[in-house]
Amino acid sequence: MYDPGQLRTLLAVAQTLSFTQAARRLGLRQSTVSQHVRRLEDATGRTLFTRDTHSVELTEDGEAMLGFARRILEVHEQAASFFTGTRLRGRLRFGASEDFVLTRLPEILESFRAEHPEVDLELTVELSGTLHAQLDAGKLDLVLAKRRPEDPRGESVWHDRLVWIGSERLRIDQDRPVPLIVYPPPGISRALALEALERHGRAWRIACTSGSLNGLVAAARAGLGVMAHSRGLIPPGLVRVPDRVGLPELGEVDFVVRSATRDESEPARALAQAILAGGDRLHRSAR
Repeated sequence: MYDPGQLRTLLAVAQTLSFTQAARRLGLRQSTVSQHVRRLEDATGRTLFTRDTHSVELTEDGEAMLGFARRILEVHEQAASFFTGTRLRGRLRFGASEDFVLTRLPEILESFRAEHPEVDLELTVELSGTLHAQLDAGKLDLVLAKRRPEDPRGESVWHDRLVWIGSERLRIDQDRPVPLIVYPPPGISRALALEALERHGRAWRIACTSGSLNGLVAAARAGLGVMAHSRGLIPPGLVRVPDRVGLPELGEVDFVVRSATRDESEPARALAQAILAGGDRLHRSAR
């Protein structure tokens, strides 16, 4: 009833919230992406996306279809792998950003390990800037990380906005420097937060520095300050800082999967595809 190619298109649009970016990811025309979505909507008899000239959003039926699509494609890939008899082998050095500590990334990695038991998977959790540097130095084979807006490298898993978050009880004094909770350099969210405050002439001070997301979250829950964070990854116990506080806009950020440009291995390609297929799970907190 549901064509796998159309389901992959659904996943790509849901993850990028853009027909243009989905077409670029899949190597299709934008009109083909629209056609795939329309055919799925015809098959289900439901509207899966609301869209206008500025935004694309999943409907409630679209969210439900997304879950079904992911499971259908997982089983489809398992069947194809079983009957082709191909077994991946080798070592895969994978780096994941601290941002994914509290998401469902472990579920994706667990499924990958179950499907490819002969791949030796080595996981490194680090800051996004550090991961990109390690990939460039040949110390990693594949990374899942944020990238700066001007950086074209990597394949977008999803696109999001950075927002200010903190404790619901936190109060920001307009006459005092903004207390910041940040990763150490070369943290990308740190750099974007400082750049935004500098552009708007807003004074700031570092209230807490930690290379661990859990450390930053603990400081924020204690009310030590605010932190720049992905809108789709806000940890439990923290909330967006209200616009009335007057903090500057932080802009947008891409989360990408990126492999070494030279001689990408089959295990790296397989894990990259698994991450792209399950990307919607990464910005839904683990329960």
